[in-house]
Amino acid sequence: MKKSHRREQIAELVSREGEVGVDALALRFSVSVETIRRDLTTLEDEGVLRKFHGGARPVQLRQRLHVEESFEARMAHERYEKKALTEKLTQVVMPGETIFLDTGSTTQIACETLKNIERLTVITNSMAVADALTIQSETKVYLLGGAYARGNSQTVGPMVIEQIGRFRADHAILTPTGIDASAGVTDFDPDEAEVARAMIKAAQSVCFLTVPSKFGRRAGFHVCDLDAVQTVLTDRPPPADHLHALQVAKVALP
Repeated sequence: MKKSHRREQIAELVSREGEVGVDALALRFSVSVETIRRDLTTLEDEGVLRKFHGGARPVQLRQRLHVEESFEARMAHERYEKKALTEKLTQVVMPGETIFLDTGSTTQIACETLKNIERLTVITNSMAVADALTIQSETKVYLLGGAYARGNSQTVGPMVIEQIGRFRADHAILTPTGIDASAGVTDFDPDEAEVARAMIKAAQSVCFLTVPSKFGRRAGFHVCDLDAVQTVLTDRPPPADHLHALQVAKVALP
């Protein structure tokens, strides 16, 4: 079967049956799971369907609000994609600048790139980020103090928000739970959303680090609308409807 014909049938199947798993599709079409994943990526880029971890769903199907996995699971998931997009930070962050950096698996991976940018000053609520940036690096780090949330190795709460207000930064480098054409930027955790909003308010420029699976995803707590964002770094272009929304909001995608 030609791949174009197979993809047409996959699109029809997803539209008819709703959520369909990658393994079931691979068995049905007698191809590898990797081939199905490539098919789904192509169909998502064309705006035909929406991928999720392990399968796909129709574009129009109402989605449940996303609930994040553990930090350890997120560190392992899409690690190659996260590394690829964080390497683009050298196009956004210049030597000698000051940045806010929030808590997330992607921001922690980003430290490998950031610690090589000279004379950088970083303000963060993540103990893991602070550790990563001060090992064999001359990066100046300010760790925000507040209530300690052990699961994500971060500080949150009113004390953190108050301290953020004392700083001004060139960039807020943040990792959302989801970016959606209509819902904007959202986060699964209310405390993390509050930290992100405070960092956005105190920064001159806002940059979100986003793996492709986060486009079209919605979580329970609003962070900001798309027109508050200057840059989104991802390792490949988002689906057509989200790309259009970002272009209308004048968001750069280096």
